[in-house]
Amino acid sequence: MASRMGTGEEMGQKESNGWMLDQKLDQPMDEEAMRLKNTSTEKEISTILLLQLAFQSLGVVYGDLGTSPLYVYYNTFPRGIAEPEDVIGVLSLIIYSLTLVPLIKYVFIVSRATDNGQGGTFALYSLLCRHAKIKIIPNYDQSDEKLTTYNYHSYLQKSLAAKTKRWLEKYAYRKTALLVLVLVGSCMVIGDGILTPAISVLSAVDGINITHPKLSKDMVLMIAVALIIILFSMQHYGTDKVGWLFSPIVFVWFLLIGGIGIYNICKYETSVLKAFSPVYIFRYFKRGGKDSWTSLGGVMLSLTGTEALFADLSLFPVPAIQIAFTVVVFPCLLLAYVGQAAYLVQNSDQVVGAFYHSIPDSIYIPVYVVATLAAIVASQATICATFSLIKQAVALGCFPRVKVIHTSKKFPNQIYIPDINWILMILCITVTTAFKSQYQIGNASGAAVVIVMLVTTFLMILIMLLVWRSHWMLILIFTVSSLVVELTYFSAVILKVNQGGWVPLVIATVFFIIMYVWHYGTVKHYEFEVHNKVPLAWILRLGPSLGLVRVPGVGLVYSELASGVPNIFSHLITNVPAIHSVVIFVCVKYLPVYTVPEGERFLIKRIGTMDFHMFRCVVRYGYSDLRKKDDDFENKLFDSLFMFFRLESLMDGFSDSDERSLCDQETEGSRDDCLLNGNAPEFNVHSNISSGDSIVLVDSPLPKNITIMSSSQASKHSEVNGLEFTKRCRDAGVVHLMGNTILKAKSDSRFYKKITIDYIYAFLRKICREKNVILHIPYESLLNVGQVYYV
Repeated sequence: MASRMGTGEEMGQKESNGWMLDQKLDQPMDEEAMRLKNTSTEKEISTILLLQLAFQSLGVVYGDLGTSPLYVYYNTFPRGIAEPEDVIGVLSLIIYSLTLVPLIKYVFIVSRATDNGQGGTFALYSLLCRHAKIKIIPNYDQSDEKLTTYNYHSYLQKSLAAKTKRWLEKYAYRKTALLVLVLVGSCMVIGDGILTPAISVLSAVDGINITHPKLSKDMVLMIAVALIIILFSMQHYGTDKVGWLFSPIVFVWFLLIGGIGIYNICKYETSVLKAFSPVYIFRYFKRGGKDSWTSLGGVMLSLTGTEALFADLSLFPVPAIQIAFTVVVFPCLLLAYVGQAAYLVQNSDQVVGAFYHSIPDSIYIPVYVVATLAAIVASQATICATFSLIKQAVALGCFPRVKVIHTSKKFPNQIYIPDINWILMILCITVTTAFKSQYQIGNASGAAVVIVMLVTTFLMILIMLLVWRSHWMLILIFTVSSLVVELTYFSAVILKVNQGGWVPLVIATVFFIIMYVWHYGTVKHYEFEVHNKVPLAWILRLGPSLGLVRVPGVGLVYSELASGVPNIFSHLITNVPAIHSVVIFVCVKYLPVYTVPEGERFLIKRIGTMDFHMFRCVVRYGYSDLRKKDDDFENKLFDSLFMFFRLESLMDGFSDSDERSLCDQETEGSRDDCLLNGNAPEFNVHSNISSGDSIVLVDSPLPKNITIMSSSQASKHSEVNGLEFTKRCRDAGVVHLMGNTILKAKSDSRFYKKITIDYIYAFLRKICREKNVILHIPYESLLNVGQVYYV
């Protein structure tokens, strides 16, 4: 291969001109995005269907919150009740906690902050990423804002929202801190998904000791473990089927606890109704001092399941969840807690198993059976919340790729993740058998719940500033009222870290390391690809044949780049000097939106003139779009390409004609370097490249008989020929070229970076699903291009 050497200044000038030209050529696909029309329509939900979904949400969303009466009073008074009036003080705390947190904050405020119905910390994060450039993976493109689901609005420069936006975007550590906050909240929800089945099932099974006091604790523990195994084994049936099975159980459960509450109020002590006065909260703290303060960890358990309520919003419409809570859940819970308090005022020595002791003897067995079934159902809320969060984390590059199964055709957000399901089951059984006590598990669950609530509060403050643009007074009221309640509970939970509160911290730390390391490796991989991409201008200078042998067929070159030429392509043609007759650079990227409509998913753009037969395809997904309907990914890609040909034939001239004239203008002074010259530059990139290295460009001769057709001469007839040519090449064979890259830390990197990249990330990379599996690419047409990236 001959090379022509020039002065350093000339080479630098050429390379600089090439990059300037490349910036003009690789513009965002605004025009292509504007052509797409979203044909999807939002289906209206009828009143009957809304009521059905509200009923079904009882078994999926509210099971955890509904079974809290089984263990709240015992965890609040583990050493017994000193004064009967303490029960009224705790009841007052429970009443106002349920009113302020689940009812006002979550059901009527936080639920409005969904990302088109998607809930959870990652949904809030995606909303913020659309209103401020805080996403650490900088794959933002102007054409993304043209999406129907993007929902972005500009700010006034001097507004509070604009100032907050600039403050977040100014420094990278603020973006990282926000991501860490989101990951911490998500990991705590996962931790609660492990602890909730343990405490709910164990508390329900403990009721058997009331009728069979001689039954050993080990036997009770074995029954609880068996029920936990049954619970997780049923998850593969899906939320829709499980919801219809569980909802009647939970509905009957709420009616029973409400009815038992009314019975106990009338039979034992109607004076407990004075707990609706907040004065008794003050008197409770004044009388008990530090002991009253630490008991807040038990009161906190009355709110367990609230965080799952928000994460499960994707499973049901917000109005359905609001109806179920206000009509059934909230009044029945209040009656249950008031009724237990009435019983305990007269029977303060029976705080252990207070719920079961308060049941009338005539209905004890039926209530015990329903309670056990409801406790099993209670875990469904946190399990579904965990599945939803993991799915969102995978799409946003914060968790290794796992298999996601959609279990309902009507409701695409109802999913099942086998790997996560069995991991949760193993950890749940481990926690149950290790502690054997609902008191210590309760302390652990309370710590997880309060941390998730604090994270949600901080994210909601940003949502109110950037998305809702609320008045500063409303933001201040929300912030103060939320933090006063949650920080109070947090201070009490911290005191119980050594009594089981460390469990969610350990679980969350493990999942946080997995999430953060995976995201860190993903960012480094993307930065390397961007830094070492080949300018599109150099590709255009090679001419239609690219200076290579063009073999029949279609080559789909996958990368994470929406502009430029990926490094794997240069590595491939360096080692194999041949490429397919049609080349399509495919960029699959996930956007901070819940979904991308089918009609707006594929963006196609031509590279060079028609006889290049090169295209760029940007495939855009939302974080809820990992579904089975993309089994025919390849067919959809070609359908979009053929539609591009038809649209192109209707346009006045070729859309990339300006690119051709730019190339001619840029090379007017040095005609020997232009496309029509026999000596066109070729690139050569070695396989082992460090992120700080530059790309080496050398010249290579091309055949003299290459002719370049001007784009302005394109006609409809040639467009049809182009479509037929592409179809013939597709029939000849389609090859999917993907980078099988290995990330390694540089030799001079710090030891913690080497551990992170060379060991933890490498291990996660080996056990996660490959991209070709997610895109359903057949192995027989897959070509992996191996490279080692030093970052």
